[in-house]
Amino acid sequence: MALTPAAAEKILADNFAPWVLDLGLTVDAVDDSGAVLRLPWSDRLAREGGGLSGQALMAAADTATVIAVAAARGGFVPMTTVQQSISFQRPVVGTDVLVRARLTKAGKRMAFADITMTAEGGEEPAAHATAVYALLG
Repeated sequence: MALTPAAAEKILADNFAPWVLDLGLTVDAVDDSGAVLRLPWSDRLAREGGGLSGQALMAAADTATVIAVAAARGGFVPMTTVQQSISFQRPVVGTDVLVRARLTKAGKRMAFADITMTAEGGEEPAAHATAVYALLG
């Protein structure tokens, strides 16, 4: 059964720490190969100099991967991050970020994801991440 954006929003609400929910992430799209989340701009998430903080982008990438895995599985399953790596390519200032998590492999026990973060309206990535998850259930 395909996961809907509304069901993915419920997964966010039910399974993430309050500080992650404070990021204000919303689900724009989900399908069996990934998810697109929106990280809304907030001055609270900006670092010195006005750019969106790397910590916010890392948390958004991690969260988007959980939603992508849930979409591939048809619902939330227990999982944990094994590895995440990120490269920051350009600053994001004053605009939302679209976080696209695409699963490159989803096995029975492990999932691998490629995550691209782009400023809304932009074409060039602001950041690129990869993640590996252990599926526990």
